[in-house]
Order: sequence, then C-alpha cells, then structure tokens
Amino acid sequence: MKGISSKLRELKKLIEDSGLDARDELERLEAKLGSRLKTETVWKRVELARHPERPYAEDYIARIFDGFIELHGDRCFGDDPAVIGGLGFLDSRPVTILANQKGRSLKENLRRNHGMANPEGYRKSLRLAKEAEKFRRPIITLVDTAGACPGLGAEERGIGEAIARNLRDFSRLRTPVICVIIGEGGSGGALGLCVGDKIYMLENAIYSVISPEGCASILLRDAAKAKDAAVMLRITSDDLLEFKVINGIIPEPPGGAHTDPDKTARIIREILSRDLEDLCSRNTEVLVRYRNQKIRKAGHWNESSGG
Repeated sequence: MKGISSKLRELKKLIEDSGLDARDELERLEAKLGSRLKTETVWKRVELARHPERPYAEDYIARIFDGFIELHGDRCFGDDPAVIGGLGFLDSRPVTILANQKGRSLKENLRRNHGMANPEGYRKSLRLAKEAEKFRRPIITLVDTAGACPGLGAEERGIGEAIARNLRDFSRLRTPVICVIIGEGGSGGALGLCVGDKIYMLENAIYSVISPEGCASILLRDAAKAKDAAVMLRITSDDLLEFKVINGIIPEPPGGAHTDPDKTARIIREILSRDLEDLCSRNTEVLVRYRNQKIRKAGHWNESSGG
C-alpha cells in the first residue's frame, strides 16, 4: 500500500505539472485507495489479535501477579478449563483473577475449548467474584475468547442464563472490577467477563458482537467478505474508545504483544496498580452506581450530534 501511495503522489504531481484537470478522477481514486488501506489496517489488527504466538492469560498472570493459586469448579456441574480463576497478589494487594484461556497445541485447545467457556465457566467466575466481594478483594479479568461455547451441551446446561446472570451480578459487585481485553473479545462470551469499573483493550485486541466471518456470512451473504465486515463492525480499540465503550487503550510493542510479552505485561501491571490504588479508596456504593451508569450509556447514539 505504501508503494501505491507513492505512485499516487507521483501521478498528482504529473497532472499538476501538465495542467490537466483531473481532480474528480483523483479524488475518486484516493477515496478508493483510502478505503482499501483502512480495510487492510483493520484486518491486520484482527490477525494480530488471533496471532498464534500472542500471549494468553496464563502468560500475563505469570508476569503480572505473585503467588497465583488457581481454584476450580462451579459447585454445580464441574470445572471449565476454558476459564481460569484464582487468587494472587498485585503489589502485595490480594486480588481475584478471572480469565479466558486458549491452548497452544491441538491437545491443549481441545481441553481449553479454544477459550470458549461453557456455563460452568461463567458460574465458576461468578462464584469466585462473590467470594472476592465477601473478602473485599478487587477483581481483575483478562478477556480473550471468540465467544461462548456454541455446543448442544452448553445450551442444555443454560449458557444464556449463565451469561445473563454474570452481567447482572457483576454490575452489582461491591468491590472494584477491572477488565482487560487481551486478544479477542467476542460477543456474549466476552461480555460475561467484561463488566467492570474500568475496561481496557490492548492496542491490537478486538471487541465485537460477532466475528467478521460470521457477520460477512449473515449480513453480506459471503464469508469471503470478512475484511469488509471487520471495517463495518468497528471492532478495533480505537473504535471502542471513540464509542466510550472502553476507558483506554494499552499500547503494544511494534509488531504486536507477542514480540515482547514482558514489556506488554509491565504496561498492563502499571495500569492495574494505578487504577486499583484509586478504585480501592472509593466507597463501594459509589462504585456500583457509576458502574451501572457506564453500562446504561453504552450503545446510546444521538444522530443529531453524531455521538
């Protein structure tokens, strides 16, 4: 695309030097190239969010928190390896950590279900969140999933109800909650762990109601148009910050988080430490009130003012 842009500049100079009137044609060409460049830029973000070497939740937990102890089970059906939950320390402050976990290998991905949680994963998360509220521990969630598990078993065990209950109860938790989207934030599967006082996205993470491929298949009637769908969905961190769905963007090293996981983890840790210092000093009733106001404002659009 850089080569095309330079050729376009050469063409503009040639036209100016020759005195030809080709402004309309140039504007149409620039608009077409600009649209193509945006499509490629957005799709690059999608690819980075899904990069096989991108750090997963366990990678960040090991780098950010001290003394992590994983806890298992929802006390109802069983344990869900797609969701990690446990206790750890951040700057000597005890915290509860909840996270989606994908697998690196085929065997691990089968065990983790590619990070797509079953109902018991959400129920485990809520159990640990309630425990955190009881003992006044702040909660950190790391979100990275293409969506909730779409299988028959998940439906039979109440996946919709489990996510809905998390949305309701997380909005009422009387303890600070900070959410970080570290890779994919897909649909209700991400929302089940993404209700908090502060929500951040890594620079190359994505957050959407549906995957680009799913949107292209349903709305554009052509799965091959996934790149166009990605632009339409406005799924990048810049888009979500503009819509005020998130509170901020966490920068990544050039080339993506996988090029320097240690640096990315340090930046996340600094932000978590700063925000916890602030949130833990606030009245919990005020936290809940402002959290609910934030949730209710999400998705509002005023056509006359453009926001």
